[in-house]
Amino acid sequence: MTSFFCPCPRGMEAALAEELGEIAQQSTTLKVHNQVPGGVHCSGSLVDSYRINLHSRIASRVLMRVAMSSYDNENDIYDLVLEQPWEDWFNWDQTIRVDLTAVKSPLKSLEFTTLKIKDAVCDRFRDQFGKRPSVNTRTPDMRIFGFLDQRNFTIYLDTSGEALFKRGWREETGDAPLRENLAAGLLRVAGWKPGTPLFDPMCGSGTILIEAAQMVQGIPPGARRRFAFEKFRDFDRDAWQQIKTAIKPNALPAEPTIFGSDISGDMVAMTRHNLRRAGILFEVPLKQIEAQQVQPPVATPGILLTNPPYGERIGVRGDRTLPQDEMANQFYASFSTTLKQRFAGWKVYLFTADLGLPKLLRLKESRKTPFFNGALECRLFRFDMVAGFNRREEAKPKQSPQSP
Repeated sequence: MTSFFCPCPRGMEAALAEELGEIAQQSTTLKVHNQVPGGVHCSGSLVDSYRINLHSRIASRVLMRVAMSSYDNENDIYDLVLEQPWEDWFNWDQTIRVDLTAVKSPLKSLEFTTLKIKDAVCDRFRDQFGKRPSVNTRTPDMRIFGFLDQRNFTIYLDTSGEALFKRGWREETGDAPLRENLAAGLLRVAGWKPGTPLFDPMCGSGTILIEAAQMVQGIPPGARRRFAFEKFRDFDRDAWQQIKTAIKPNALPAEPTIFGSDISGDMVAMTRHNLRRAGILFEVPLKQIEAQQVQPPVATPGILLTNPPYGERIGVRGDRTLPQDEMANQFYASFSTTLKQRFAGWKVYLFTADLGLPKLLRLKESRKTPFFNGALECRLFRFDMVAGFNRREEAKPKQSPQSP
């Protein structure tokens, strides 16, 4: 069995482990192991890595562990990498890239250590064949990842190629697009399932809507792209074809359950275009409207999930002559009123880097889950919109000022 590590956005580890457990139901060999900050360990056959790459919406990559050992210095790392049979995986005429990350490593220079890893791979090929792979940092055939902690060094070969959030359909994005695997993780953490009404009132380029629509239609996230494992020397083309042939699209929904809107007509047009590019064959109703003016798109309460604007992005939703803080206050006060008055029974999830968002909305969250969008600390706030919420607030007696 081969060991794999599937990195993911920080905070999504439990969601990824759950998803990998579902993928493992299609295999007799794939086993899910422990979660660590930033990813999940699992093991299985090399063919299991094909499955994960095709079906995982949350993983960023699928890294195959080549070797692990303790180390004292850069020469120990060089020796371990030199010992590995890289020629079993790829040829000297394929390009490579080396990336290295570290947590509490005593080594002084990651750049120098990265160079030593690259030298060891190239020296291995030069010793064997008299020729060595070239480095290509932009579009390499093979990506080699090293990880250092205080005592151990682990070397991985990437089976994915480009990061898995690159689904193969995106051509253009809005100002601050949400990565696809983060959007998919938010849908899972929010408990959304196909058939449940879903509404994104600030949809931008449509990432959340497209992830949900592909789930409804049964389109795997990796259906429209290529992977690094297809360039491996022992790539099992027949097994890969069988995995792809086993994909069974779902019946198209008779009535829409996924809805979106945005204040920008350009964003609505972009979402429409992206839905087509992503292979969505059913209607996803979209509107150009300000978030403060939206109505529930269906009578049955569902899930409202959105990544609201912040900073300069909020300028398109208000008066640009106002100071930024005042603009945000006005926008969120108005949006809060809309939620309280119109969305009784809905579960509202707002994903934001603004950790003071509940205060701006004057709402008490029922749950807040920390995540990282890259290096940016974020929260997924959940608000349960109870029927009569707003009327109860207004009915409370006004408190008189207390004397000191």
